[in-house]
Amino acid sequence: MSDDRICVGSIGGAYGVQGDARIKSFCAEPTAIADYGPLASEDGKHTVSLTLLRPIKNGFAVRIDGVTTKEEADALKGVKLYVNRDTLPALPDDEYYHTDLVGLTVLDTGGEELGKVHAVHNHGASDVLEIRLPGSSATALLPFTLDAVPTVDLASGRIIADPPEGVFPE
Repeated sequence: MSDDRICVGSIGGAYGVQGDARIKSFCAEPTAIADYGPLASEDGKHTVSLTLLRPIKNGFAVRIDGVTTKEEADALKGVKLYVNRDTLPALPDDEYYHTDLVGLTVLDTGGEELGKVHAVHNHGASDVLEIRLPGSSATALLPFTLDAVPTVDLASGRIIADPPEGVFPE
């Protein structure tokens, strides 16, 4: 997948028996997923247009153009939905798309490498960076807060971190 596309959601399968589906939005404003026009699958071979019907637990009930049965909606379960980066709004200086953070080198305030960003997670409270430790498959979870991550430099591909005690092994 190229860097010019960003994952904005995923389809969770059928919602009811009329062909409606459930989706999970990864947008900062969850309803914005319906504003970006047709969404593409990860491989780019399929596009979907959707209409938000109502909020449901962990997402939205939606109507997908061309999907009329429960079986068709279930067949889309797990499909991730992408848009072109230039479709999305520009971000303020202190906000980042998760995809831009993955792969950045993380250094402590003394310049020592702590690892590379493997993934960005958000389980409801705030973002957490999963950092893969150098020369290891082990990871550490770093809160993505201004205190713990005072500097993100996308141009140089690095993050300066001041992690709370105990996040990284000594």
